[in-house]
Amino acid sequence: MPKFETTRKVHHSARQMYDLVADIESYPQFVPLCQSLKIRGREVQKDGSEILIADMTIAYGPIRESFVTRVVLDKNNHKISASYIDGPFKYLDNIWRFEDAETGAAPSSSNVLFSIDYEFKSRTLGAVMGSMFDRAFRKFSSAFETRADVLYD
Repeated sequence: MPKFETTRKVHHSARQMYDLVADIESYPQFVPLCQSLKIRGREVQKDGSEILIADMTIAYGPIRESFVTRVVLDKNNHKISASYIDGPFKYLDNIWRFEDAETGAAPSSSNVLFSIDYEFKSRTLGAVMGSMFDRAFRKFSSAFETRADVLYD
């Protein structure tokens, strides 16, 4: 039910931003609510994309929830998608797209498109975590942009 979408213009290339978001093992260092992230498996496809199965634990105060996602890293198309496998959600779909800015813009600028659509299985958990998740997702794009500034400037 909750859905969030945003597009941000950043002063880093689409490739740099893709690489940053694709480095999911680093998320606990800077992503809001992400307490831990572990890769269960990684498989390279014939087209060069990678499929990861990842366990993520989110924490907010005394509440901790873990869930499993299938992450597709499509480097050729600068796209990352995550879909829900198991945990406290009915569903969770997340997409990142990275597009180089138009000609005439700053040489290494790009547009970062982020969308997430999810619903908790439990109404109680949804009521407790819902507004906090909404605030956190609104901070995701800026968290990645700030991290890019640290790594690439």
